Amino acid sequence: MATETMNPVGAPTPRNTTLGKVRTHPTQNEGLIFEKSSPGKRAVRLAPLDVPEVDAATLLGDALRVEAAPLPEVSEIEIIRHFTRLSTWNYAIDLGMYPLGSCTMKYNPRVNEFVSRLEGIAEAHPYQPETLAQGSLKVVRELEQCLMEITGMDAITMQPAAGAHGEFTGILLVRAYHESRGNARRKVIVPDSAHGTNPATAAICGYEVQNLKSNALGMVDVAELERIVDEDTAALMLTNPSTIGVFESEIHRIADVLHAKGALLYMDGANMNALVGKARPGDFGVDVMHLNLHKTFSTPHGGGGPGSGPVACKAILEPFLPTPVLARKADGTLGWNYDRPQSVGRVRAYYGNYGMFVRALAYILANGPDGLRQTTEDAVLNANYIRASLEDLYELPYKTASMHEVVFSDRRQATRGVKTGDIAKRIIDYGFHPFTVSFPLIVSGALMIEPTESESKEELDRFIEAMRAIAQEVEETPELVKNAPHSTRVSRLDEATAARKPVLRWRPTTNSGGA
Repeated sequence: MATETMNPVGAPTPRNTTLGKVRTHPTQNEGLIFEKSSPGKRAVRLAPLDVPEVDAATLLGDALRVEAAPLPEVSEIEIIRHFTRLSTWNYAIDLGMYPLGSCTMKYNPRVNEFVSRLEGIAEAHPYQPETLAQGSLKVVRELEQCLMEITGMDAITMQPAAGAHGEFTGILLVRAYHESRGNARRKVIVPDSAHGTNPATAAICGYEVQNLKSNALGMVDVAELERIVDEDTAALMLTNPSTIGVFESEIHRIADVLHAKGALLYMDGANMNALVGKARPGDFGVDVMHLNLHKTFSTPHGGGGPGSGPVACKAILEPFLPTPVLARKADGTLGWNYDRPQSVGRVRAYYGNYGMFVRALAYILANGPDGLRQTTEDAVLNANYIRASLEDLYELPYKTASMHEVVFSDRRQATRGVKTGDIAKRIIDYGFHPFTVSFPLIVSGALMIEPTESESKEELDRFIEAMRAIAQEVEETPELVKNAPHSTRVSRLDEATAARKPVLRWRPTTNSGGA
C-alpha cells in the first residue's frame, strides 16, 4: 500500500507541465479566457448581412447598448482548449465512482438522454394546445402511474422541481388537510436522523419543529414518540431508510402511533434507492412522500439537472394537490384539470420538469419490475460490501444492518489528528470523488458512503483499497493526509476565508482584453 507517494495508484497524473516539471497548481491566468483576449481576434467569420438594415435605436429604444459588451476576442482553438481544459478539471460519474452518501449519484444511462432529445419531445412547448400534446401528456401520465405503483400511493403531483421543493409541497398538503378539519395544528416532529432540509421545510410551512432523538440502534425511539405526539402534532417527517442507512423496522408501529392522534406520516423519499421493487411506503402507513427523480430514477443530478421531486399521497390528501392535475376527459383524451377548490395552488410554473419525466420513464421502462428490484438489491449489496471491507479500520457507530449506504466515523483517525475532511481530501489523490463528510449530525465526524448499484466489484475494490491505504497513512504519516490533496491543480483552500469572503464573479483586471 502507498504511504508516502504524492501520486498514489489510481490517481490521475497532472496534465500541465512546464519544462518537464510536474505543475500541480495553475498559474494566475491559466484557463481564464478573458486574459487570452486580443483585439481583432475572431473564432468565426459571419456571412454578409442578407436582410434589410434597420435603425437599431428605433427598434430597441432604451434597451440598445451604447457600448459593446466586454466579451473576449479569441481564436477558435483558444475557445476549444479553454472549455476542454475546464472539463478535465471536473470529476464526473462518467470518470469514476461518486460515493456521496445520501445523494445517490448513480450513472445516467445514455438511452435516457437519447430519448429526451427526440424532436417531438425536446421541442414540445408547455403552452401548445392539449389536442397537440397528447403524446407528452401520456408520458407524464404513464410516469405518474409507475410512481404510484412503486410507492403504493393513490395520487401524485409532478410539479415540484426538486426534493426540498417536494418536502415543502408535501407539508403544504398536510397543513391543508388539517385546516379542512378545523385545526392546522401547531408542530411537526423531525427525528435527528432525518435529512437536514426537513426541519427547514416544516418551519417555512409555519410549524414549530420538535426534535426526536434516535435510540441506540439509530432508529426512531417509538416510546419517546408516543410520549410527545399529541393532538397538536400535524405530522412526523421521517427519512426511511434514515441518513445513517438504517431501515425503520418499527415503521408500522410509528404510523399507528401518529394516526391514533390524528397526525400524518410524511416520508422523505430521497433514499428510495433502497426500497424500489422491495417495499412500498404506502403499504407501511406513509400518508405523503416525495421522490427524487434525480436520485432514484437516474435523471441528471446537480449541474446536469434540473431536479424533479414529485409528491405522492394517499386519497385523503388528493383534494389538496397543486393545481392543475392531469386527468382523463369524457372524450378519452388527457388534459389539465384546474377545477380544484381545495388545492394548495400552484407550486411551480408550468407542470414540472418534463425533460426529467422523460428520462425517468425511460429508466423505469428499460429496467422493468425485475430490473428495478435488481438495482435495489445491487445498491444494498454494494454498500454492505464496503461496510464489511472497512469496518476493521473505520469506526462503525451503529451496528444496525445497513441498507443502501454505510456511515463510518473518524473516531479512530481523530486520535492521530486526522478528521473526516482530511480523509475526504486525501481520497481525491487516489482518483475518487470524496464521500459525504460530517453528516448526519448524529454521527460525530461522519464518513457517509453510498456506492449505488452503478459500481462493479472491481471499482468497489479500488475504492476499498484506497480507503485502507489512507487508514495506514494516518497511522504512519498523518501529515500527508492532513495536507491533502497533493495531485490536484488547486491545493487545499482556506475554507474559513472562502466562506466569509467568497469571490462570486470574475472582475476584469487592468490588462484584461475585451471589445
